[in-house]
Amino acid sequence: MLQQGYAIGQTAFPAPRPASGLYVVATPIGNLKDVTIRALETLAAADVIACEDTRHTRRLLDHYAIRTHCLSYHEHNAAQRRPELLDRLAGGQVVALVSDAGTPLVSDPGFKLVEAVIEAGHAVFPLPGASATLAALVAAGLPTDSFFFAGFLPSKSGARRNKAAEFATVPGTLVFYESPNRVAAMLADMQAVYGDRQAAVARELTKRFETLERGTLGELAQRFGEGAAPKGEIVVVVAPPDEEAPSADIGDDAIAERLESLSAEHGVSRAAQILAQETGLPRKKLYTRALELGSRARKAT
Repeated sequence: MLQQGYAIGQTAFPAPRPASGLYVVATPIGNLKDVTIRALETLAAADVIACEDTRHTRRLLDHYAIRTHCLSYHEHNAAQRRPELLDRLAGGQVVALVSDAGTPLVSDPGFKLVEAVIEAGHAVFPLPGASATLAALVAAGLPTDSFFFAGFLPSKSGARRNKAAEFATVPGTLVFYESPNRVAAMLADMQAVYGDRQAAVARELTKRFETLERGTLGELAQRFGEGAAPKGEIVVVVAPPDEEAPSADIGDDAIAERLESLSAEHGVSRAAQILAQETGLPRKKLYTRALELGSRARKAT
């Protein structure tokens, strides 16, 4: 087999050497056919491939008869690996960066490497391709004109709800990643924070047992709460806030009364969070308003 080349089936192809630089290469999220010709050429022509798990990446490379050397680059060794990769780039080499699946830097290590490469004056080339975020989004049946990728939420319920509340008023569809053993609890927490918005849960995208469940957050929480936890990678897509929901004025007396009542019971920060969920008003503005009300009340006494 060609040293710098790849094969599709029994047909071998050469891999022209690209310019020196860091190539951020998207790889399949499941189906190995979801790889671009440019990605194969780059991986075959690179001097080295930096990847999260060399064994995982090697399965893709072996499928296309690519012999390029791999070295591990993950969150636990990134600080030690970066100088080596920068030295390679300084020497005019071609370095490819991949994640275990999909587009690197999307809930994967790599940002600091790209930042360091740019600071060192080397070129960075993005090679677009597979993405679990986009695959789930376009199949969910929810608005796609504006969306917000939030990655993984905290594993504990309280912290998860607090973090989810930060996105309650985002005027777009929300996209999250989640582990299969936490998805039922995560959906229940989301219903508590967002109400019963429409949502979708995508599992094992592009793989043999791909599924996409749609419904309200409450329906999905109940569905995934029954029986054993699902297997595979999970993407959760949540609809935007209802655009027709009645708006509230942060200066309204009713808002002030509600803030005072909630603050007395839960404290200022939690009161702002609860009211933001109830009204769709910005939590930070409600927090500031609650502080002002508290200051006035203290002065009055």
